[in-house]
Amino acid sequence: MIEKKIPCPSCGTESSAAAVEANLAVCPECGHHFRMEPAARIRYIADEGSFSEFCRNMKSKNPIDMEGYEDKLTEARKKANLSDAVVTGTCTIEGTPVVLALMSFSFMGGSMGSVVGEKIARAMLKGVETRSPVIIYATSGGARMQEGIFSLMQMAKTASAAAELDRAGIPLFMVLCDPTTGGVTASFAMLGDVTIAEPKALIGFAGPRVIEGTIKQTLPEGFQRAEFQQDKGFVDIICPRSEQRALFVSLLKAHCPVSWRTSLAATNAALEESAAGGLK
Repeated sequence: MIEKKIPCPSCGTESSAAAVEANLAVCPECGHHFRMEPAARIRYIADEGSFSEFCRNMKSKNPIDMEGYEDKLTEARKKANLSDAVVTGTCTIEGTPVVLALMSFSFMGGSMGSVVGEKIARAMLKGVETRSPVIIYATSGGARMQEGIFSLMQMAKTASAAAELDRAGIPLFMVLCDPTTGGVTASFAMLGDVTIAEPKALIGFAGPRVIEGTIKQTLPEGFQRAEFQQDKGFVDIICPRSEQRALFVSLLKAHCPVSWRTSLAATNAALEESAAGGLK
């Protein structure tokens, strides 16, 4: 049986798929971060067996009757094995309850339509309800053009939910992955209390080629990459994937005192018990 090889777009090295997967989808030779799916991130970030997904069955419709959109959605669901471009749920990290939202670039380029915006907003409001910190992994090409104005409305919706978190004093941690662009960058992705980026992730609004074509100037080397954005103050921390869980443990301890973490666990346990009672 021939072992599958994955070529690295940065150094050209061909590594076995098993080696790349074991290394958290990072090139063993040069550290290039391949795109990673939500399920793999959950396995690494969340305490084992603690993740509980919500809003799983929400699916996009065709609000402006865009021809062929239903077919694209069906194809995307098969390709990504997801109902839409974000997975949301609750989990614990070293025992601290958190709300997680993880976007997938495999589903129509991680584009934000009505369902993605609604799920992101609900995740943040879940954080307000349970007083749990919220962690969002963003990767997107921007607003989903097939939903027209409805996709653009998600920018305001998600920004409003982030404001609710801020008013409640609940921390929002953003992780910007490659790429994070368009309407996602222009809304909730830049509203975190701490903004983390994966190495060399493309982060911006319009793409470099569009900007160069508009201003008729050559852009500086590394423009819009995570390191450039950190230098300009748009990113707080660049964190390799292998160190992200440890970083979250430190951030949660810093932002959530022991008394609050104990209260969080008790509150979430009570909510789960109440919900279970309502289902009987």
